[in-house]
Amino acid sequence: MKPREMASIIDLTVLKPEATSTDIDRLCEQAKEYNFYSVCVAPFWAERVKKNLQGTDVKLAVVVGFPLGNTTTSNKCREAEEIVSIGVDEIDMVANIGKVKEHDWEFVKQEIAAVKDVVGNRVLKVIIECCLLTDEEKISTTEAVADAGADFVKTSTGFSKGGATVEDVKLLKEVAKGRLKVKAAGGIRDYDKALSMVEAGADRIGASKGLSIIGVK
Repeated sequence: MKPREMASIIDLTVLKPEATSTDIDRLCEQAKEYNFYSVCVAPFWAERVKKNLQGTDVKLAVVVGFPLGNTTTSNKCREAEEIVSIGVDEIDMVANIGKVKEHDWEFVKQEIAAVKDVVGNRVLKVIIECCLLTDEEKISTTEAVADAGADFVKTSTGFSKGGATVEDVKLLKEVAKGRLKVKAAGGIRDYDKALSMVEAGADRIGASKGLSIIGVK
């Protein structure tokens, strides 16, 4: 996959708290110009991005329960419901990492399934924050994500101790066994690293440095 072709699998992302309207508008223009797969933003910006992308093929992705994942299930569902009403295409929700660390797989599955009920036929990606988990926890969490009916398992928020690694992508891809797609996110800032994630099995890349990845200065 050549650098410019990589845009077709990148969620061009801005989630920093200091992002302004100008930052959001610039991101949308970049996404349209270079044909990125989607623009991924915080819920507050969903309506603005939806308007900016109107009439294009670029999709709108919005995060839920971000970045810690420890809001209540009902809050995650309400957040998802509001952005669904705006016309979101994809939702990236953060799993409850504390319950993952407790190995409360029933809770983890039920929460993801509840959000998926709200999302319906839209794509649901579940962020499991691999840097905080053991390999055994990554395996069990990925299985829970699949059992709950989500569409993707995602490595990282990019706001914790580490981002995507080739090893994690390979592991998640192996465990998913075709039931889930894999999104690599966090710390992917250049083409070589993005390509290594794709070669490891990533179906989608999340990046704030999308232009650098595809070789645009």
